[in-house]
Amino acid sequence: MRVLGNILWIILGGLAIAIGWALVGLILCISIIGIPFGIQAFKMAGLTLTPFGKTVQYGGGVGSALANILWVVLVGCWMALGYLGAGVLNCITIIGIPFGIQSFKMITPEILRKLVEGLR
Repeated sequence: MRVLGNILWIILGGLAIAIGWALVGLILCISIIGIPFGIQAFKMAGLTLTPFGKTVQYGGGVGSALANILWVVLVGCWMALGYLGAGVLNCITIIGIPFGIQSFKMITPEILRKLVEGLR
């Protein structure tokens, strides 16, 4: 069921968001300071491409509160809006509701993960 869910997810918008994450990762890797952020963006691209059957574990990553705030402001909010848009579009049809719910779940790791790390 995970394979079928991931295939349908890719068709219904997961591929577009994963490409967005990969592009953000490439842009961030241009500078030395942006490389840690780019690596996190590539991880999110992989998670976005096939989210069914995967779990998010909090911890590790960038430990600096300033870096976490920059991530949320510069990248996180905009990608979370992309997940929100994909979720709303997927929830228009009955078949798309599970995929819309998955999109809404992807918002939480994106925003809260960095905020939680910033508090440590």
